[in-house]
Amino acid sequence: MPHDISLITTIAAGLGLAMILGFIAARLRMPPLIGYLIAGIIVGPSTPGFVADMALTAQLAEIGVMLLMFGVGLHFSVGDLMAVKRIALPGAMLQITIATLLGAGAGYFWGWDLAQCLVFGLSLSCASTVVLLKALEARGQIETINGRIAVGWLIVEDLVMVLVLVLLPVIAGIMGTVPAADGHAPAANDQHVAVALLITLGKVAAFVVFMLVVGKRLLPKLLWWVAGTGSRELFSLCVIATAVGVAYGSALLFDVSFALGAFFAGMMLRESEFSHRAADDSLPLRDAFAVLFFVSVGMLFDPQILIDEPLKVLAVVAIIMFGKTIAAVALVLVFRYPLNTALIVGASLAQIGEFSFILAGLSISLGLMDIQAQNLILAGALVSIAFNSLMFTLLEPLRAWALKHSAFARKLEVRDDPLAVLPMTTDEVYLSGQVVLVGYGRVGRRIAKVLDEQQIPYVVTEANRAIVEELRARNIPAVCGDAADANVLIQAHIAKAGMLVAATSNTFHVRQMVDIARKLNPKIETVIRTHNEEEAELWVKENIGRIFLSEQQLASGMAEHVLQRMGKAASTAGH
Repeated sequence: MPHDISLITTIAAGLGLAMILGFIAARLRMPPLIGYLIAGIIVGPSTPGFVADMALTAQLAEIGVMLLMFGVGLHFSVGDLMAVKRIALPGAMLQITIATLLGAGAGYFWGWDLAQCLVFGLSLSCASTVVLLKALEARGQIETINGRIAVGWLIVEDLVMVLVLVLLPVIAGIMGTVPAADGHAPAANDQHVAVALLITLGKVAAFVVFMLVVGKRLLPKLLWWVAGTGSRELFSLCVIATAVGVAYGSALLFDVSFALGAFFAGMMLRESEFSHRAADDSLPLRDAFAVLFFVSVGMLFDPQILIDEPLKVLAVVAIIMFGKTIAAVALVLVFRYPLNTALIVGASLAQIGEFSFILAGLSISLGLMDIQAQNLILAGALVSIAFNSLMFTLLEPLRAWALKHSAFARKLEVRDDPLAVLPMTTDEVYLSGQVVLVGYGRVGRRIAKVLDEQQIPYVVTEANRAIVEELRARNIPAVCGDAADANVLIQAHIAKAGMLVAATSNTFHVRQMVDIARKLNPKIETVIRTHNEEEAELWVKENIGRIFLSEQQLASGMAEHVLQRMGKAASTAGH
């Protein structure tokens, strides 16, 4: 052809092959991410045949990093993190430290220098939020207390890695791996170190303050103004332009990474009432460029490492899948959480993903890591992601076996959690004939307000520990835990309750919860909330209880109000 089409060729080959191999991976019950990485290996320079343009792919991957971090920011909730801060913050920091030491120790044994050992260990310490969310979503665990702990843990890891990415160029300059303008490595002394770190942290602080003061007000308003035009494509354009524009501007003006800029852009847009729409509209483009990012990572991988250094690859996989997992399980148990929580968090961390790739790529560009170390990281990622689903599948059989054969495991499963039982001082009026209210979100709070006004006693069961602590501070009886667990319902005195009201948005275990409640109290009346019409119809047939379908009840209430105002008395009640 008379003109250069290398960009089109790279995108077509990358996306096309990734789609085929991702589909094959999904059919084999593996994460599609494995297919994307293999697609990159096939179009990379380490395998025969077509080789994509590495320079163009690197720039496309940079956009992928921006959009990935933008997506993390859109879903980042300070409230969710605060709810599990007592375990997520110290747990994640200790786990990162342990995993970094394990990776650095392996590198030291192999004769690497200190800088490479440290960045190698850091690359093995952070798990993939994308892989975790997919695994939890497939098992209906995202809204459970265990899921929230795992997600909160990874949010802390992500924030630590963002900080590492910001500081890494400064550290590289201090350690002399980045050449100065005259071509010689700059001399490092304590004064230069302190000044460089202060300047970098000052720029980051200035950027954070600017985003929190200006961005928090401006970006949501910008989204509001554009939404007011009624143009869907303009709204989508605004979202993407904000992500890329803020990332580019932050790098240009504050000298911070594209990743940090995009993350804050997403976090500020989350303050808008259109944040869910922004996330939905940007998702296709975020997914497409994320695929190109993983393809670019695969292009960097040399499969020869599997033949040349099989023992090193096995060591890396062992650190990721067993070292990190054992450390996480032990830490969760130390914080006095039950065994099933420890196992889920441990399985969640038994893989590495996007931040590991970003950190490895930046480390190579700064001269802190060599290609062999990156190939070991990529090999560890491929194996750990491929087998992560299997680890989740084995959790329940492993837990059941441990509980059957080990008295110590049975003791760990039932921890002395003061929030898991009602206080001994709970008034008798809350222990018989009461309403057991499952979930204290927006709907649960409104129901509780009505019950308070009518002086109807109720006990709340809620997976969020912070909410339970808040309720108990207000002298409202509350039990922490998943209401699908018989122990939680027993502690809420379901056996003598008058009604069970499921106000939670997580309906994955509703049938199990109702079955347990009816076994403990055959006369219990149940009231269930759902967003899914098909689910509601199925539950009506199965006599789960009185079903309230959110959309239908809202429509019924509005329609009845209209009829009353128009002088037409009528009832439009739903189920």
